[in-house]
Amino acid sequence: MDIEIYTTKICAYCVRAKSLLKNIGLGFTEIDVSTDTDKAIEIAERSGQRTVPQIFIDGRSVGGFTELAELNAAGELNQTQE
Repeated sequence: MDIEIYTTKICAYCVRAKSLLKNIGLGFTEIDVSTDTDKAIEIAERSGQRTVPQIFIDGRSVGGFTELAELNAAGELNQTQE
């Protein structure tokens, strides 16, 4: 499973999303858009959103922290590990 998470340095929800993924043992690629305008444009184009975090699993946008937590609560993140 390929997980990408677009973040900024000062985003509390980004910290929470990364912590959740680490706690359940899922690796991810972090893309910090704090000072990278091109990456900020990229997340807007990929997800239709300009907010962070923006999380992609296997290239599919799943949303931000709230949606990630909902996937985890539903057991869907555990299923994707297999």
